[in-house]
Amino acid sequence: MLCSRRIYLFTLRHYQVRTLSSDLLLNQINSCTHEDEVFSLVGRNKARLSEKHVGIALNMLWQLQKKRPLLLRTSDYVRSHSQFLTLCILAENKVEHMEDEVVVDTLYSILRLDVEDHNSLAQVLVTEAWKRLERLSLPALSKFALCLYKQRRHFSPVIGKVAHIVDTKLDSIQDIRILSVLMISISDVISQSFRDRLLHKAGQLLEEKEAHFNYARRILLFLPNVKLRYHPLLEKCNKVFLKSAACLDIHNINLIFGVYEQLGFDSAEFRLIAKQILSETVDDCYDRETFAKLFFTLGPMAGFEVRERLLVRALSMAEEFSGHQVLVILKTMQKMKCRKSDLLKKITSVLPKHVDNYHVLQLVKLTQYLVVLGCHDLELFAKLKMLLFSFLKSSVIPADTAAIIRVLAMLPSFHVEEITLNKAAAVLPQCRLHHLNCIATALVKCDRYDQLHWQNSSEQRVKLLQKLNDCGFQRLQQANNLNLLLEELAHVNGEWFEEVIGEEAMAVCQRLLDQITWGNVLQLSFFLMKTNQHCPTLLDRIASVTVENIDKIHPFEIYFILSLFSTLNYDPPANEEFFERCVQHLTSDLSCFETHHLVLLGHVLAVAGYFPPVLITRIFDVSFLSKLDAQLEVLPNTLKQRVCSRLMKLNRAVCLECPEFYIPWFHEHYCQRVFCNSSSRINPLRQHVHRMLTEILGGSHYARVSVLTPYYYEIDFECALDENKKPLSCMDYMEGIHLRHDIKDEGRKALPPRAQRIALEFLNSKAFSKYSRHLKGEPAMKKRHLEMLGYRVVQIPHFEWNSMVMSTKGEQLEYLRRHLYGIQ
Repeated sequence: MLCSRRIYLFTLRHYQVRTLSSDLLLNQINSCTHEDEVFSLVGRNKARLSEKHVGIALNMLWQLQKKRPLLLRTSDYVRSHSQFLTLCILAENKVEHMEDEVVVDTLYSILRLDVEDHNSLAQVLVTEAWKRLERLSLPALSKFALCLYKQRRHFSPVIGKVAHIVDTKLDSIQDIRILSVLMISISDVISQSFRDRLLHKAGQLLEEKEAHFNYARRILLFLPNVKLRYHPLLEKCNKVFLKSAACLDIHNINLIFGVYEQLGFDSAEFRLIAKQILSETVDDCYDRETFAKLFFTLGPMAGFEVRERLLVRALSMAEEFSGHQVLVILKTMQKMKCRKSDLLKKITSVLPKHVDNYHVLQLVKLTQYLVVLGCHDLELFAKLKMLLFSFLKSSVIPADTAAIIRVLAMLPSFHVEEITLNKAAAVLPQCRLHHLNCIATALVKCDRYDQLHWQNSSEQRVKLLQKLNDCGFQRLQQANNLNLLLEELAHVNGEWFEEVIGEEAMAVCQRLLDQITWGNVLQLSFFLMKTNQHCPTLLDRIASVTVENIDKIHPFEIYFILSLFSTLNYDPPANEEFFERCVQHLTSDLSCFETHHLVLLGHVLAVAGYFPPVLITRIFDVSFLSKLDAQLEVLPNTLKQRVCSRLMKLNRAVCLECPEFYIPWFHEHYCQRVFCNSSSRINPLRQHVHRMLTEILGGSHYARVSVLTPYYYEIDFECALDENKKPLSCMDYMEGIHLRHDIKDEGRKALPPRAQRIALEFLNSKAFSKYSRHLKGEPAMKKRHLEMLGYRVVQIPHFEWNSMVMSTKGEQLEYLRRHLYGIQ
């Protein structure tokens, strides 16, 4: 008994001493302030290190590195230290005894210390964590998934297993940080239905809890991974970014702008904040990589002074730029429409040391940028041509082949060679519609170049074009999935699409009519808008699906759908219900629209004849217009001009059609400036018609050419007839503003009682839907407004004026006479 007691006391004392000693060592590791202290402890206590000590030591090494700025980190020193190798060996030997969280933390730490993926410890840790996958806690699971993502195991079976666990436990995840990491990590192996559940869950957590900037950023990065522009989530992420201005630096702003551009999303509020932050850093930015990001992000929205400072700084740093940074600068110059010759010359002078290191798609982009920016360095173009041909000879990827052929055709004096034709012919059967379009565009361009230089098109090229057309038709005819077809058609445009496969593409969409759902009506609307075709079957289906599923479709998507019907001037069978339901859905949540988008929405509805009071009063509010003015400064020039034009047209429509709103006309100076800057010329058709009107009416003073009406509508011809159908002299009733500067505006007089003021308009093909005689929305609204201004509007379609029936002057005179005098 006494002997047993002694053994027990000895064991207890030994255990207590060992525990105390172990805890002391653990505390010492946790108290280290430098990597050398950790290594010193490891060196002195190798025999005493448990699996827990090893895990904590490796984690401490990463924590010490993490505290330092990126450029001051010494990961290379840590990895090359002998005691780091000792820790790795110990960890590998003790991995089976580690707790679950320690296994994952150790893997995370060594990967953050830039240990290579094929390192034996990394492989052992991945295998061990995989074995324990089912029992990992959600925080450990998310960290392990992130490790796999960093190892680029995007499609590995273990990632699939992680995705399955997330799928089963999704409802229990309440931490947005954990969810955001998991979403990024498993994005490549999820189904569409699982993707939608993840999006819904992320949206819920972003609304319920105050999300950190980094979590919103991860969720934002998830969207391009799954190739989806999901507006509800984009808006929620954007709100987080707007509240987190303190977290915004050049790198984060550059990343966010890049994703926004990729997804086709824009936020003027974010642009304003970013512009303010970035403008303050221009003079303090000396690092090449950081400056390239600054130039890319700030350049397109900078004012004149900041823009010039950026260009001067870029010029001074040009020789130091890497190959990738040169591409970023050139891409941004293209966006800025900047042809600053000295900067372009400087960049082209340093390009020879980079071009040999570019891969094929970088070379394609470089060539495109230089051509668009107006580079005239023929020696450089010759070098690019040689490199592109070298890639073309070895290319086996249809997308690469098509891209090379397209950009080769952009080069000065390019002539299609036999190798180009042979490579194109070889890949045609494997090409998607976008690739076929690229090759067709290149071949047609070369044909025109040959004709311009009196050269005959080669028989081989003609046969290739015919084969290309056949491949396009075959691909369309074999299509049986509308979603995949619309995805392909989204990237196809230009002459080949419009003149060769446009009608067939429309026919295929009609064949797949039953596959139109609320999930693809937006993509189908984009396609119909691009084709400019009036197809009642498809339009009616879009309208019915939209009404049935109105609550599932985001208001911003409704805007684009309405834009299609407004532009094409099409009334579906249940027209009033369709527009009223859509307008009600839109106006119930205007907060999801950017300021300038509300203006565009107001114009779309005005063209269709709808003026929701809540929208109109909001737009024509002083504070709203002030906010719009501020945001216009950071919008791209093309979009800025479109918004200003639409606001003017909306102002005009409200003044004419809704006087009860008491909205004043405040675009007088804007219109004067626009028309003063435009070069209005009286074209030969107008001159010809004016001579005939002179003959019909009895003198040139009875008709005016190129007239501006009140509210600045331009009409081709204006004349007036009294109650007996006799013409009135222009000088007696001038009310518009004459565009010809050699005729001054005389005093205006009211028309005699029962006299008619006539607006004669010639409508070209742009006023009608393609392949139809259906008048589009803008010309229809113009006719409506001119009638409100007191005109009898005579619209002469191009297909009537240019028809065989109107081939002689006598027939044209008779046609004009009948329309002027209202003779049936």
